[in-house]
Amino acid sequence: MISDRERLTQLVPRTLLRLAAWSLCLIIIGWAVFYFAQFIATLHIVVLPVAVALLLTALLFPVTRWLRNRGMRPIYATWITILIALAVLGGIGWFIGLRANDEFPRLVEQVRATAKTIENWLYTGPLHLQPNQITAWIDEVTKQVTAQRNQITQTVLTGATVALEVLASIVLLLFVTFFLLKDGDRIWSWFLQAFGGAAPRVDRAGRAAWVTLSHYVQGTVAVAAVHGVIMGVVLAGMGVPLWAPLAVLIFLASFIPIVGIFFAGAVATLVTLGAKGPIYALIFLGILVVEQQLENHVLQPLIVGRALKFHPLAIILVLAVGGIVAGIAGAAVAVPVAAVIYRALPELRGHQRALPPAPGPVPEGPPGPVPEGAPGPVAEPPEPDEPVNEKSPQPRE
Repeated sequence: MISDRERLTQLVPRTLLRLAAWSLCLIIIGWAVFYFAQFIATLHIVVLPVAVALLLTALLFPVTRWLRNRGMRPIYATWITILIALAVLGGIGWFIGLRANDEFPRLVEQVRATAKTIENWLYTGPLHLQPNQITAWIDEVTKQVTAQRNQITQTVLTGATVALEVLASIVLLLFVTFFLLKDGDRIWSWFLQAFGGAAPRVDRAGRAAWVTLSHYVQGTVAVAAVHGVIMGVVLAGMGVPLWAPLAVLIFLASFIPIVGIFFAGAVATLVTLGAKGPIYALIFLGILVVEQQLENHVLQPLIVGRALKFHPLAIILVLAVGGIVAGIAGAAVAVPVAAVIYRALPELRGHQRALPPAPGPVPEGPPGPVPEGAPGPVAEPPEPDEPVNEKSPQPRE
């Protein structure tokens, strides 16, 4: 007799059956990913501060570890680290506010003078525009702003709600960062208890992910600092007002690959255009492009690229997905999340992968130093069906 399976194979080609099975699996996976993304988006006020706290912990942990290695208690080392970070941020904010207060009036005067020069060029230049044409354009812009007054008011009210959410997120971020610096080892040990026999692989994956995250954060901060300092010196040398806030904006925008520098560079170029005219704006734009190319082809590969080994196309696609899912915040954390997953998955499968050496003091364990006397990472026993060979080479990347 012909079985049901053979009868089904006779009716439907085997290739089509395999495609149907794969399609069903992809539909189920896509459904699960979609609802998981919806769940994360619902909890964005919690998920985003925790993600940023992990990045800050990776950046600040070397200071905490150095203090603890000098015999300081964990609670005191953590408090000193947090206070140092707040002092640095406060000093930068005070310096920016001082410079902005002194230079903003001069910027307004320079913008007015530049606007007058451009207006005269439009009248007497090759375009030969008439004054009534420019007046008509200004009147049209005024009408559009008046027509959208209600929408602008609604946006301001929505901005007040967003400000409250941001304040709550900052408080949560500080709490999570503090406890990750202080009790990161205990949190990780407690987390591993939920995996039972799979704990050794999860432990290896977590440690590989932490090393990768530390490489990314410290390398990105170093590259962004060099970028901000160089552009700040260029702006100050040109005599552009608000050069300090613009340098900080370029530094912060460097954390969003590709997209951030376009935004910060456009703002700095517009300010230079309004303050110093088109010639200085073109000079600044040229220096910005050259410096950005040097950063992408020299600094990034030397400092960050060795740890991530991501192709530029992969970075662009990851940024696009992160931006679509969570906007600017998603684009900011998309690359480190993808790098962490890329490095952790082989460890979950049991494949040992060699990690590159750290560019600086990077923790070799989970987010938090292991106290003296604490057990190290759990060693996974060999598989029963595989012979143990101590001299077998490790698989290469």
